[in-house]
Amino acid sequence: MKKLSFEEAVELLAVRTSQYHPDAYRFLREALDFAVKIFEKPSSGRGRHVTGRELLEAVRQYALQEYGVMARRVLDYWNVRRTEDIGKMVFQLVELGVLGRTENDRIEDFACGYDFDEAFVAPFRAPLPHRNRRTSTAARREA
Repeated sequence: MKKLSFEEAVELLAVRTSQYHPDAYRFLREALDFAVKIFEKPSSGRGRHVTGRELLEAVRQYALQEYGVMARRVLDYWNVRRTEDIGKMVFQLVELGVLGRTENDRIEDFACGYDFDEAFVAPFRAPLPHRNRRTSTAARREA
């Protein structure tokens, strides 16, 4: 059986499951490359392996870098709403032979990684103004 290319696997998954937008898989691939860089993995070999938790952190950082305030909306559009979705996508690609895994890798590694609002929305919320009682009293006197 011929080994699938990454794009062929994405096309197959789009037809077979249609659970996630094809661009979500492409983004995941880019986030995996980003993980290799930020976690300073070797360019090849066994040491290059990225754990589930490392990949989740790379997805978070890469989404914020690439999409900023729109990161959560982009992921929602792709139907990626929880870290478990990232794990499902990874293991779909593993099943098709385009991503590798070790005997220690489990889909559960992606469970409860982080809350998407905290990861992708909170960094852009304006901080609540700090009300100093002394300052507020002084401001009222001047007004």
